[in-house]
Parts: sequence; structure tokens; C-alpha cells
Amino acid sequence: MANEATKEGKGKITPQQRQKLKHFVKELINFKGRHTELVSVYVPSGYDLISVINHLQQEQGTASNIKSKGTRDNVISALERMIQHLKQIGRTPAYGLAAFAGNVAERDGFQDYRVWSIEPPSPINIRIYRCDKEFILDPLIELSQDRTIYGLVVMDKRDATVAILKGKTIIPLVKEDSMVPGKMRAGGQSSVRFAQNRELAAKAFYKKIGEIMKDQFLNMGPELKGIIIGGPGPTKYEFADGAFITNEVKKKIIGIKDLSYTEEFGLQELVEKSEDILAEEEVGEEKKIMQKFFDTLGKSPMRAAYGKDEVMQCIKLGAVDTLLLSESLEDEVIDEFTEEAEKMSSQVNLISIETREGVQLREIGKIAAILRYELHRE
Repeated sequence: MANEATKEGKGKITPQQRQKLKHFVKELINFKGRHTELVSVYVPSGYDLISVINHLQQEQGTASNIKSKGTRDNVISALERMIQHLKQIGRTPAYGLAAFAGNVAERDGFQDYRVWSIEPPSPINIRIYRCDKEFILDPLIELSQDRTIYGLVVMDKRDATVAILKGKTIIPLVKEDSMVPGKMRAGGQSSVRFAQNRELAAKAFYKKIGEIMKDQFLNMGPELKGIIIGGPGPTKYEFADGAFITNEVKKKIIGIKDLSYTEEFGLQELVEKSEDILAEEEVGEEKKIMQKFFDTLGKSPMRAAYGKDEVMQCIKLGAVDTLLLSESLEDEVIDEFTEEAEKMSSQVNLISIETREGVQLREIGKIAAILRYELHRE
């Protein structure tokens, strides 16, 4: 990816695009200048690249006034290489451009001028020119992060847990135990009075959970894509259909699911049972493709492979339909397998370690594949 502008697919950022962006950032993040001599340029989508080049040429003239000869030479040379690089690109890519140049030699007095550029997988709307001791990478780091958030609530009459699903990670926020008495009433208490007390306690509990949801979810803004509620029995419907949740929060509810559990197991079950809702999100897709691999491994083991050497052999034979790579792999290994798989038109999926299925993939060697046909290996 270094030293060239990439032509990524347009639209939603895929795991592969996010991984490549992280790899790009990782390559540049440790370079340090001795003075403010590393050049970072961000060109917004739709902005005239010629105007940027003219601006950098003007900055070359300004840089000639820098007192330190070493810094002056490094800045002017970095700008010259940046200008030549942008001229080769010709015009601003559809989603904008981020470019970086400078002398990155490790030893003082030596020269190693290099230039990098990347077209991001979604539009950038900022314009930056800066000389600093390090490259300005925060906009790319932010772009590489999955910021999708869903609210999760699992509950019954005994307790409720409020959490968020951020990317692929479930983050519990608040757990609340109820004061609703059990179904067995104490001796001497009439069944009518017991039922009334139980109903009052349930309504107080529902109201409290509604307030917690308001406090936790309303300040998340547009990043909160929706709220999913789940739990055993009718409690979740009584809660969601009643007047316990403010209208602003209620508008965010996108699904209600029947569960067997509450608390931590309930949160996991809620995510798994919400795959229809999360189908457009990476966590749902990850779980689905990993489940397909494990189903194939169990039912047709000759159509599944795992482990570095075995999967690479299958790729080179053209037998791999879907390649599964753990994000815990080294970047070089991911790049190597992705390159070989793309030669054979294999689909590549990066799998996080933030789901149970992702942890399973890591435990069986971090690399697996679903094959196009049965392949007998020794």
C-alpha cells in the first residue's frame, strides 16, 4: 500500500478496507522528525488538486526562510517530493486523498526521503497542510475505527442489564436488580393484595429501567443506530409497550427478541438472535460466516481447512471459496494470504477476536477456509 494511492471500493467500509487502513497507519506512525519537517497533506473529496499543489509551491518559498539549514533542506525536499507525487496522481480521487512525505532516515545527517498516499474508503471532508515532528494520522485512525453502536437491554422481572454493542464488542453499562416479589406469596397475604403489590413493584422497576436507558442512550447521538430488547417471558413486551420509556428512546427500538437468559449470557444470546437485525453489521456477518465454517467442518470436513500451511496449500490449488483470517495475525501474514487468495478469486474475511467464534478461529491456528469442493489431504 505504501507509495501509491489505493483505489478502494466505494460505500461502507469493509473489514478488509479497515485492516488496510490500519496497516497504512501502522507503517507511518513510528516515524519521527528531528524538527517540524514531516509533511502531512489531506485533500477533501471534490477539492481541486491543482490548488493544493500551488499552495505547496508557495510553502516551499516560505520554507526557504527557516534558519536551520538541516530543517530547511528537509522541508523543501519533502515538499518537492510531495508536489511531484501529487502531479503524478493528477486529480483528487473520489473520496479525497491523504499524503505524507519526509526524510525518515534513522540517523542524523542521512537522507531517506519517502512519500506515501492513500485514497480513504469513505470521503474525508477536511483540508490539512502541516509540517510537524510526526505525521498527522488522527483522521485516518478515526476512520479505521468501527463506530457503530447498538443499545442492548435484557430483562425479566428479576433483573435487567443495559449494554451497548460497539462494533463487535458487547460492553455492559448498568445491571439493576428488581424489588418485584416472587410468584409465591407470603402467608396471610390475600392473593389480590399480593398481585397488586407485585404489579406496583414491576411498574416501578420498568420505570427505573426506562430512566437508565434515557441516561445511557440519549447522549450517544447519531452513532446509536438502534436499541434491541430481549428476555424470557412476557416482561420485555410489558416494558416496551408500556409508558415507561421516553418517546425519544422508544423511537430507537428496532427489535424485541425472546431469550432463555438474562445478564451476560442473555446479552450474548440477544446478539446471536438479532442476526436478522444486524445482518448489515459486521458482527452479524462474522458470526454467520464462522458458523458456516464450523458447520462445514462438522458435516463435510473435506470441504474445510484450517492452519497456515494447510490453507495456503488449498489456496494455491484454487480450492478456497472463502478465506477466514484472524485480525490477531501479523499484517505481513494477512497481506500474504489476501494477495494469494485474490489471485484465485477467493472471498477474504477478516475475523475479530471480540466474538466467541473469533476466539475459536484464533485457537485453531488463526487461519481457516471453506473450500469449493472436497479436497483430500494427507
